[in-house]
Amino acid sequence: MISISSQSVNPLKLRPKFSIAEHSETVEDPKIERSRAHLLIDILTIAILAVICGADGWVGIETYGKAKYKWLKMFLALPNGILSHDTFARVFTSLNPEQLDKSFLSWVREVSRVGEGEVGERKKCGS
Repeated sequence: MISISSQSVNPLKLRPKFSIAEHSETVEDPKIERSRAHLLIDILTIAILAVICGADGWVGIETYGKAKYKWLKMFLALPNGILSHDTFARVFTSLNPEQLDKSFLSWVREVSRVGEGEVGERKKCGS
């Protein structure tokens, strides 16, 4: 816990400086309102983190999400848990590739600007 003006704050609940969510706001959710069981930001975040940690397909992304569920739940809503590999594939094939590309590159550029001393100690992905 971090103490800020005599209040304890969980560092995982602080808004990340380089949030994926901030850079994905322009990606339109292709799912119709009544079928939105999972939040698009949760889907994008899990996929990005899984690929960074070595997932190489939809099954790998689902496996990562299920293995890291408790950790992911600390900062994602996950109202209906981790989605299936088929749902990951369906959502990503229906996204606008230009919007996704633009938002991802925007996030990568911001993350690459992080200066020395701003990144915490390295840990195993999702640990």
